[in-house]
Amino acid sequence: MPQIWMTYDELGALCDCSSGEARLRAIHLSLDRKKSRDGATRVKLDLALTAKFFASVRESDYDFDSAIEALQATHRQMAELLTPNEVYNKRGVA
Repeated sequence: MPQIWMTYDELGALCDCSSGEARLRAIHLSLDRKKSRDGATRVKLDLALTAKFFASVRESDYDFDSAIEALQATHRQMAELLTPNEVYNKRGVA
C-alpha cells in the first residue's frame, strides 16, 4: 500500500473542511504526523483516506496522457538542441 502524506491544507481540501478541522481530524484518527524539511507538518493517510484520495484523482478531469505526451515532446526537443558533440565541446575538452 502506498504512503500518501498531506499537509493540513491538502487534507482539508480532500475532506472539504478547513486546515484546522483537518488537523483535529488527523489527531482524532491518530494519523502519523511529521514535520517536513520545508517546515510544514504532514499527515500519513489511513486506508480510508487513501481510497478517498485515489477516487478523487480518478474523478478529476486531468488528461494525464496528454500531459505525458507533452513532456515527452519537450524532452525530445531539448535533446535535439544539445547533441553529444556540443556537450563535449562545452566541457572545454576539444
